[in-house]
Amino acid sequence: MFSGNDSSLQETDPEFIERFDNFAFDEVVNQDDLDDRTRFMAILATLLGCQGSDEFRMMLPAALHFGVTPVEAKEIVYQAVAYLGIGRVFPFLKITNEVLKEMGTELPLPAQATTTMENRREAGTQAQVDIFGEGMRDFWKSGPEESRHINRWLADNCFGDYYTRTGLDYRQREMITFCFLAAQGGCEPQLTSHAAANMRIGNDRAFLIKIISQCLPYIGYPRSLNALNCVNKAAEKIMKENDESGKI
Repeated sequence: MFSGNDSSLQETDPEFIERFDNFAFDEVVNQDDLDDRTRFMAILATLLGCQGSDEFRMMLPAALHFGVTPVEAKEIVYQAVAYLGIGRVFPFLKITNEVLKEMGTELPLPAQATTTMENRREAGTQAQVDIFGEGMRDFWKSGPEESRHINRWLADNCFGDYYTRTGLDYRQREMITFCFLAAQGGCEPQLTSHAAANMRIGNDRAFLIKIISQCLPYIGYPRSLNALNCVNKAAEKIMKENDESGKI
């Protein structure tokens, strides 16, 4: 993972780094059967969410080594803006560009946008419907007049500008969104909603528990346990919906 990069903590904090490395890179990794590419995508998204910029700089080359492409790495950073804000993401964009250049990647990367300023709202609404269900069809024009524009922005900006891009599919985008929300904390209603969305498009409860487990060394136990609680709430809600619709 970190070929040629010896940590100074081996000299200053040998007992700590021995236990942390054994936990994060042995015990946690061997707990599940996540493929390396998915594992590192989750780690990068989690480090964005918790603002772990130094760790992100160290993990990005490892992620690229284990199969995350430059386009996928950039898409993770871009989508983070919708959930973390540019104030928190801008340093990570600079780090990503620096690391990619150091590794010989030519920038800018190939364009991934599939929408225009004219059709982004319609495309964003369709992405919301694809992920959350038909109930989102008219969400963009719902709510009190004074705040309705925010629901429109969710459709045209959050989903129309980001989710419609190539480079990551819906399942990957919902997985990294789950990581953004779990890692930053204080977003439990949105985290529960996106946990349910993950399950609806194929990232089931067992998969999300694997993601939480992988993220735990980077965000700690309280936020990981909160995320697990949100996953369980979402699973119960989906089971109840399926019961009522006769699917179970």
